[in-house]
This record gives sequence, C-alpha cells and structure tokens, in this order.
Amino acid sequence: MNKDIATPVRTRAILEKYGFSFKKSLGQNFLIDTNILKKIVSFADLNENSGAIEIGPGIGALTEQLARTSKKVVAFEIDQRLLPILKDTLSPYPNVNIIHKDVLEADVQAVFAEEFSGIDDVMVVANLPYYVTTPIIMKLLEDKLPIRGIVCMLQKEVADRISARPGTKEYGSLSIAIQYYTEAETVMIVPKTVFVPQPNVDSAVIRLTKREQPAVTVKDEDFFFQITKSCFAQRRKTLLNNLTSQLPEGKQKKEDILAALNVCGIEPSRRGETLSLEEFGRLSDELYPYFH
Repeated sequence: MNKDIATPVRTRAILEKYGFSFKKSLGQNFLIDTNILKKIVSFADLNENSGAIEIGPGIGALTEQLARTSKKVVAFEIDQRLLPILKDTLSPYPNVNIIHKDVLEADVQAVFAEEFSGIDDVMVVANLPYYVTTPIIMKLLEDKLPIRGIVCMLQKEVADRISARPGTKEYGSLSIAIQYYTEAETVMIVPKTVFVPQPNVDSAVIRLTKREQPAVTVKDEDFFFQITKSCFAQRRKTLLNNLTSQLPEGKQKKEDILAALNVCGIEPSRRGETLSLEEFGRLSDELYPYFH
C-alpha cells in the first residue's frame, strides 16, 4: 500500500524535496490529515465505476484518495510548479489525469466529454482555493455539466451562506443561486489546524446534490438571478426600495413593481432575506413583462 501523502511528515518531505513555497495569491493551503480527506471522499459516495473532477490538487493528497475509490480522476491545476510534484506523488495511480489549466478559463464541457466517455456517474470533489470558491461553483453549475453533484471544502462562512435558509442573516443571492440548481448541505466543519500553512479561518465541507430540475420554473433564468441580486443589493432596504433603485428605469416603473408584488401577495415592506425561492420565482415572472 502506498504511503498517504496527507501526513505532516510526508507533506513536509515533498515540499522540501522540490523547494516548494506557498503562493498566497493562489490560496494554497494543503491538508495534512488523511482521515479528513477520507471523510470528504466518502461524502461523494463514489465507486469503481465513478469519475471525479478535482480543482486545485496541490501535491495530490485528495487526488490520491479519489484515485483509490473511483475509476478515473481529472484534476485542474493552475500552478505550473506543482506539475512535476504531482507527476511524482501520483505515479502509482494510472487513473489520474492532471490538466494544467485554470478551470475558470477551461472548456470543462469538452474536457468532460473527452475524459469521461462511458462513465455515467461523475462528482466534483475539491478543496477549493478560497479566493475563487464562488465563481468556480457557479461556473460548474451554469455550464450544466452532467455531474451528480459537488463535494467541496471552502471557508465556513461561505458554506454557511450557500446552505442558508430564508429568514437568516446568511441567506442571500448566493444561497438562492446555488439552491436553485442543487440541494445544499454543510456536512462537516474542518478546523484550521489541519492545514499547512494554517488559514485564518475554519473551513467546512458542503455537499451540493444536483436537482433533476431547477428548484423553481421561471420564464427567464438571467432575469430571475437579476431580481434576487437586486433584492439583496442593500440588505436593510425593503424589497420595493431595492427593486426601484436597482432595476433599469425602476424609479419610473414603481407602480408596475408595486402591482407585481401585489399579484404575488408579497408585502412591499418585506426584505429580501424573508423570501423563499418560490416567492422569488413568482416575483421575477410577474416583473418580467414590465422590463422586457
């Protein structure tokens, strides 16, 4: 059996061998706790016929655990300095392919079609760099990839916002955007002490299970997201104030906005954080004709 990469001793030895120094700008924090990695992989519920996409494999600690439990792993790594290290640490695993690209700029659909043909069950499993967590998750969902879901580690505060429910202070346009596509749950809290270098905050693992259909059916997805963002533009403001100030020609169309709220049975004095996904769906459909 190969020695696990994710131990403090082995991690230090690998970093020293290659003279690797961490780049703050890339949000590099490597996990040095094998048990936590195994738990993360278990949340993804993979088997020998599954595929896994990883983003930011680092020195291969999570990649290794994924390679042992799935048929194929494809990992996107942006930092060229890590490529020779990964070639070395992952040499025992022929079922791993490292792609030297920024996932935000990559044609993930094309990679998916090429790498996972014949594999029906694919999960994204990643310890995401904190500074680009949200754009990466949104890209994976908006690209409509045929994945079963995403299990990822991110800042606890962002995880709280993603899985938040209406009526809480964490609930916002990010909660809605992600819960529109997936069922979101925080499955584990990870202390900062199990990383090197140690980040300033604790992390959390979230599991996003893709819905067969979006949570609500709307006339226009882009407009739906525009409405949710507008309603949270200034959290302390009422729906009416936010919508009139944020929507194009909103001030001139105040009466139309009031009429739409009225039809939906939504009090204009409510705040964005009190509305459910269904209410936002109804509201965006009612407002749509006035703004198109």
